[in-house]
Order: sequence, then C-alpha cells, then structure tokens
Amino acid sequence: MNKTTTTLYDVAEHLRTPEESAAYLEACFEEANGDAAFIAKALGDIARARGMSKVAQDSGLSRESLYKALSGDRNPSFDTVLKVMNALGLELHADVR
Repeated sequence: MNKTTTTLYDVAEHLRTPEESAAYLEACFEEANGDAAFIAKALGDIARARGMSKVAQDSGLSRESLYKALSGDRNPSFDTVLKVMNALGLELHADVR
C-alpha cells in the first residue's frame, strides 16, 4: 500500500492578484458570522501573500505587531484593521441586506 504525503495548505501561496485577495476577503466576510479574529486571520493571509514587511512599512505598524494582530488569535483594533486594509489597497464597504 502506497503512503500519501500531504502538506499544509497555505492560502497565502494562492493569492497572487489584488482581485484574488479581494474575493478571498469577501468570502471570509460572508463566512465569519461576526468573528473578528476570523477576519483578522484573513487579512493576515493576504498580508503574508503581499509580504508582511511591505505591509508593515505601508501601514506604519511593526512587522511583529502585525503578525500578532493578524494571527487569528486576537481581535485587532479597528484602527489596525483599517491601516492594514489601506496598506493592502482594499476598501471596506457597507451594503443593505
């Protein structure tokens, strides 16, 4: 019997364009069900895809604080979320259900 080798899936390896990142974040908004840490983790995935050092520089936040805030283990401040989204070139929109 052959053994199957598996590796961990990292979505950041598949977010190649801004459009893919926006679609991923939109899907996460739909699935989050009010879980801010879930959205923070999605932003972290996108930031890793773009390069955390670049996002840190563009957002004015330290790389270490971004890794912590966007790990999915914490709920970052809304200010941090807005800075990261701006650095990623993403916009937050409201719509009526």
